[in-house]
Amino acid sequence: MKATTQLHELGQSLWLDNITRELLNSGTLQRYCSEFSITGLTSNPTIFDQAIRNTAAYDEAIQQKVKEGKSGETLFFELALEDLTRAAALFRPAYDASNGIDGWVSLEVSPLLADDAAGTIEEARRLHAQAHCPNLFIKIPGTAAGIHAIEESIFAGIPINVTLLFSREQYIAAADAYWRGIQRRIDTGLDPKVNSVASIFVSRWDKAVIDKVPPELRNRLGVAIARRSYKTYCERFASEEWRKLAKAGALPQRLLWASTGTKDPQFPDTFYIEALAAPNTINTMPENTLHAFAEHGELAGAMQEDGGDAESVLAKFSQAGVDVTALAAQLQTEGAQSFSKSWSDLMAVLASKSTDLDKPANRKSGGHS
Repeated sequence: MKATTQLHELGQSLWLDNITRELLNSGTLQRYCSEFSITGLTSNPTIFDQAIRNTAAYDEAIQQKVKEGKSGETLFFELALEDLTRAAALFRPAYDASNGIDGWVSLEVSPLLADDAAGTIEEARRLHAQAHCPNLFIKIPGTAAGIHAIEESIFAGIPINVTLLFSREQYIAAADAYWRGIQRRIDTGLDPKVNSVASIFVSRWDKAVIDKVPPELRNRLGVAIARRSYKTYCERFASEEWRKLAKAGALPQRLLWASTGTKDPQFPDTFYIEALAAPNTINTMPENTLHAFAEHGELAGAMQEDGGDAESVLAKFSQAGVDVTALAAQLQTEGAQSFSKSWSDLMAVLASKSTDLDKPANRKSGGHS
């Protein structure tokens, strides 16, 4: 049995951390569904920047939309939604079979809104309405402004993928915002069934401290943070407060492991996938990591609900001078800045392609060189 099938049967959803038009056009994404048990995917500004910059797959659509007077963010969101709604259709069977728990795709609001709650709320509403797609999450970062926007968006009935979470405390803030939004819906007689996932980024922890800790602690911080967060996740769903929400019809906000590609060449390329195996969670993995895990991944069992050795490992990092709370805040800030840069790069490549493809020679040839 393939390792991907084993992971799926363990109860973890395997999602792809990528989307390109070529993946769709070639049938590769469909093949990943059948061969590797892929039941969803995530996207972000970096992924779309690379997809549009490095291929001609979007050129014809860009050329047509420019003729219609579209540019900038409007142009991008149309392109992105075309891809994501096609992908969502492939995942619709998984969505239907799981009663809406699985089978999702994700679209991020502009990263420039990371500290603008009102702007995020408005954009989440607009993109959700524009998509007309039941299994599309709107991604909102778990920043201070984002937490308020998450609660309001959930209350408005918009499915949300909370992104850029790095610690148990940041996860709790996001989970509390989800619960508040659901409780408000219950209190006002609205349907409490609004889906959400909370995305904890893992490998960036280890990259941040790789040269600052003893060799025996190499690549152990991200998994320890994940185990600590998973313990809290399990405790929340065993609580009386959750039982009341569930009895009213609320759906669980599932934990999603993000940033699961190994960044250290000295460690196995399947390291994080194997370490993060846990029922009732999601692992969204880069394409090369998916292939590696399918080919030679090995499951050693599921993550312990009590967090295992998380606290003892984290104590060692504290003794080595790592302030986990401060680093979590730093990583979230840096993550938002990185996505903002990718967003600016994306807008620039769209502007460049729009100009080039609108030239008379390209209009005659259909936009392909």
